[in-house]
Amino acid sequence: MHAATLKQRDGKNVDPAALDTFRSEFKGEALSPGDEGYEAARTIWNASIDKHPGLIARCASASDVIRAVKFARANNLPVSVKSGGHNVAGRSLCDDGLVIDLSMMKKVSVDAGTRTVHVQAGALLADLDRETHVHGLAVPAGVVSKTGVAGLTLGGGVGYLVRKYGLTIDNLLSCEVVTADGDLVTASADANPDLFWGLRGGGGNFGVVTSFVFRAHPVKTVLGGLLIYPRIDARDVLRHFREFMATAPEELTAYSALLSTPDGVPAVGVLVCYCGDLTEGERVLAPLRQFGAPMLDAIEAMPFPVMQSMLEQSFPDKSYNYWKSTFVKSFSDDVIDLLIEHMERPKSPLTTVVIEYYGGAPTRVPVAETAFPHRDHLYYINIMPQWLEPADNDQHVAWARALFDALRPYSNGAYLPNFFSDEVPEQSQVAYGDNYARLAELKSKYDPTNFFSLNQNIKPTR
Repeated sequence: MHAATLKQRDGKNVDPAALDTFRSEFKGEALSPGDEGYEAARTIWNASIDKHPGLIARCASASDVIRAVKFARANNLPVSVKSGGHNVAGRSLCDDGLVIDLSMMKKVSVDAGTRTVHVQAGALLADLDRETHVHGLAVPAGVVSKTGVAGLTLGGGVGYLVRKYGLTIDNLLSCEVVTADGDLVTASADANPDLFWGLRGGGGNFGVVTSFVFRAHPVKTVLGGLLIYPRIDARDVLRHFREFMATAPEELTAYSALLSTPDGVPAVGVLVCYCGDLTEGERVLAPLRQFGAPMLDAIEAMPFPVMQSMLEQSFPDKSYNYWKSTFVKSFSDDVIDLLIEHMERPKSPLTTVVIEYYGGAPTRVPVAETAFPHRDHLYYINIMPQWLEPADNDQHVAWARALFDALRPYSNGAYLPNFFSDEVPEQSQVAYGDNYARLAELKSKYDPTNFFSLNQNIKPTR
């Protein structure tokens, strides 16, 4: 078992007196190995991640974040930042270093008159949805309610409302940020606009965001749910999904997936969320629901937070996960056949391949307006093996990599950093495309020593 010790980047132990001083000034919970709560705080949903931080600083406020950043700088500590801890690669944790844990900072405040929402960085989507829903509002953010608002937002943020109301970052009005120097600044269109540009898609490279202000939209009840078909119908279902979505209104966001039913039967599914008038939604969805002979049609009107929690059981805690993903040039018949063929190979029944269709509102934002560069890509393939026994790790990782490699001829080379388990050389350059050079310059301004490096890292230019 790994014996965690708080170590500097050069491998030396931190002076105990310095740690005692930090603990005395810190107002939240500073957890070391052996402390009550440490094991729970170092554990995330993905059992493939088993890291042992030297210190977990569970911050109570922005002032605690400032203390943690200054302590880490003074003692040359590796630092990771945790909000929801849902990143599949486990970037919210580190071995032997300091975790700046924001999970205690979960307050959400809604101004219904201005349709704005103030969200602390430790809040989950469930916290956000709970507070906005009582006002008949929603912020476009994600598809799994236990996802952290902060990590999702800083990576761009796709979800059930994306085609109508845009990415999460397209609805971000301002951020409060602790920089690598330990300064507390505001980033918005008017204050530090260059930093605001980089935070909208550039991840945790430029500081620790302690709170966000979002624009909300009038969404209360949606028409949503699942259609499930036998796997033998997969080719026809996926082709029909492709044709249907090509002319679907922006009120409809829909994903398709190759999956297994809870009792292990291979299947293909379509997941939909229509956020407009419900009567019109029934008309729009009729051709989709009338296609073929589904085993299950579970589409109905539901409160938006119910829609957001629908996939909760698909990502259970303590399962092992490894993800690969890519945008494809088109969702062609060859891609469809390839996905079906690979899903016939041995794998866990918990494994899914999800096809996400975008388009709509995000495409109307110029690529250079935010750090997020993937405005014009329509189809995203998520390869998501999931299993329960650690002895099976190698076979499931190999399966995912084989499918990812088989997709290379059809990929446009772009991908979303939040959905990648591997650390691949030059991956940030690929992920950010034409925006990378500007991001590297911004990194040089706000974090020239690469203090925030345990992330989807962008290296400073100097």
